[in-house]
Amino acid sequence: MKWCCGMAALVCVLLVAVAIGYTDDELLIFAVVSEVPKDKSRVAVRASINDVATDTKFLASDTILNNLIWKKLEICHAMRVEGTKTPEGYRVVTVKIIDASMLPMSLQSFAGDCLIKKAIEVAPLVD
Repeated sequence: MKWCCGMAALVCVLLVAVAIGYTDDELLIFAVVSEVPKDKSRVAVRASINDVATDTKFLASDTILNNLIWKKLEICHAMRVEGTKTPEGYRVVTVKIIDASMLPMSLQSFAGDCLIKKAIEVAPLVD
């Protein structure tokens, strides 16, 4: 009987330890680049976290800065990012460029407006 109680206590301790170990605060973030990125290490975006859109900054590490996707980043690009919250913004862990139609509804209108604005401002300069 003592052995069973001891094993049950050990299992409870292990479960608590595992639960504490998996609180790394990594978030799934959908975002649209809101300004022309001058400094690729700090990119201004409109981000949606848990379907709430806010203006924030993405902070890129050296690994992300060397990523070809990040090097080609432009205004209005839609992306799916995994990252962690910092006082300055969100530290990017992974990034994937997506089609704007794959964004949550909280960013759909912003992405559409951004693309129209980009077309009006940039298209006449192409000639």
